[in-house]
Amino acid sequence: MQTTSDTFEWPITVYYEDTDAGGVVYHSNYLKFFERARTELLRSINVSQQSLLEQKIGFVVRHMDIDFLQGARLDDQLLVKTTIAELKKASLTFCQVIVNPDGKTLCKAMVKVACIDNVKMRPIAMPQFLLTEFSSSER
Repeated sequence: MQTTSDTFEWPITVYYEDTDAGGVVYHSNYLKFFERARTELLRSINVSQQSLLEQKIGFVVRHMDIDFLQGARLDDQLLVKTTIAELKKASLTFCQVIVNPDGKTLCKAMVKVACIDNVKMRPIAMPQFLLTEFSSSER
């Protein structure tokens, strides 16, 4: 894991379970790679999803634009690069790209997540501590 002045980076290794019969990453697994990187970004700024759940706070994907540019293959060492593109009172948008060791972008996505009350399943404003953490890490 590495955080630069504008990007959080998380390494991913492509396992057999991530691929189709031809050894190419199955398209839905890129969503998992993006999700893991967003989770690790939260951990890197000391935000525990378990703690949020105990407070009945959750994040759900509200919208995603994704572009599959080139397939990754079994045993590839990839890097998911994540930046916070937009921060609002009750949502934030991540810009994420998956690159190979040569720096070639294989897949990219804009992911808007909404903060919700997990009991009522309704949008809520993010608590101030989250806004503070996100704005101090906003790139």
